[in-house]
Amino acid sequence: MWQSLQVINEQLRPFNTRVHIFYDEVIPVFEYLIKTEPIKTVFSYQEIGTKVTFDRDKAMNRFFKKHQIRWQEAPTNGIIRGLKNRNNWDKQFMEMVTAPLQNPNLEKAIFKNINTNKTVNLTFVKTLPELLEQPASMQQGGERLAWRYLRTFIQERGRNYSRNISKPANSRKSCSRISPYLAWGNLSIRQVYQYTQANLPTSPFKRDLHNFVSRLHWHCHFIQKFESECRMEFEHINRGLKDKLHQPIIPEKIAAWKNGQTGFPLIDACMRCVKATGYLNFRMRACLVSFLTHHLWQPWQSGAYHLAQQFLDYEPGIHFPQFQMQAGVTGSNTIRSYNPIKQSIEKDTNGVFIRKWVKELENVPTELIHEPYKMTEIEQQMYGCIIGKDYPKPIVHNEKAGKHARDILWKLKGNAAVKTEKKRILAKHVAPNRWKKRK
Repeated sequence: MWQSLQVINEQLRPFNTRVHIFYDEVIPVFEYLIKTEPIKTVFSYQEIGTKVTFDRDKAMNRFFKKHQIRWQEAPTNGIIRGLKNRNNWDKQFMEMVTAPLQNPNLEKAIFKNINTNKTVNLTFVKTLPELLEQPASMQQGGERLAWRYLRTFIQERGRNYSRNISKPANSRKSCSRISPYLAWGNLSIRQVYQYTQANLPTSPFKRDLHNFVSRLHWHCHFIQKFESECRMEFEHINRGLKDKLHQPIIPEKIAAWKNGQTGFPLIDACMRCVKATGYLNFRMRACLVSFLTHHLWQPWQSGAYHLAQQFLDYEPGIHFPQFQMQAGVTGSNTIRSYNPIKQSIEKDTNGVFIRKWVKELENVPTELIHEPYKMTEIEQQMYGCIIGKDYPKPIVHNEKAGKHARDILWKLKGNAAVKTEKKRILAKHVAPNRWKKRK
């Protein structure tokens, strides 16, 4: 956010104005503002957030009413508040993404600057040094960079999008990488959709771009799902599972998962990568969730906030529904239990991604990189990696742990209460024509 605001202020500098930045909770800032400048209307986007942000919104609503300030919120991502079902949602989504873009002429704008010199006790108007520090391995913020990522994807990088989307190493270049810019408002879904459509007719890789466009719809679909049932932040969306799914918390297992020390190379590489760069492709995110909730048999809530804190593109409306879907607790989706060894062999065949992020294994040959615990003592000495010392032994037995989870989850899927909830979920969150096909 800080980087993005600096870019905006660079654009505004020729007009002798800027975005005023305040660092504090919202109410103290507005208490200062209303004493300094008369405010009649506040404009903002609707925030599809977690309970923390929802509680803030409710507090601000009371504050604005108390001070007779009109609060005008604009919808974002085509999300509709108070939606009861999806009867016309697809149509409204298409109307949103195809509507004309707004291109304001800043030369004709009339700007109002706040006089922040009226008080000497304005502690929340400050520059925090830590905001200027961000690892070079992470994408930087701002609209200019957002457009650069989108253009290079549409013009060149997207030609291998479909082929590499599930591969942890290749996807870093072949995927659009615009998700942080959508999450933080540097680009809108409408801008991305219209720019892609404008370039589709002349693209040499139309199929890849069509696949990309379908994911823009998917992006908004899940945010709408969360907006319509935000208790998903804390509870299984399928109420039929309440008190039926028992996963005792084992802190040692959760800690090993969080620190990339599970003894499963692909899982550890994924966790270390996302902590260092803020990015991981979709399949590998799914593998992390599946491993936590199935192989380690830990509740999804034990890892949801940890991964949210790692993702540079964290979007609550996508994060929590997807976490539950990958954990297998929706009752309306198939059980996706990913075998970490199979995924490792298929998606990182030569071990390029693993060697980059799990340095302990960088000298281990490809035929052993996916299951290093199978090395003999002599091989461990040869390749400089002693299992149990330099790199951990597998924290669980792969096949047994995976089968244990699948057996329980598939049995629960057939439970009468779970099946009843499945019907409710589909009726609420799926368009009627798609629901009939799934039934």
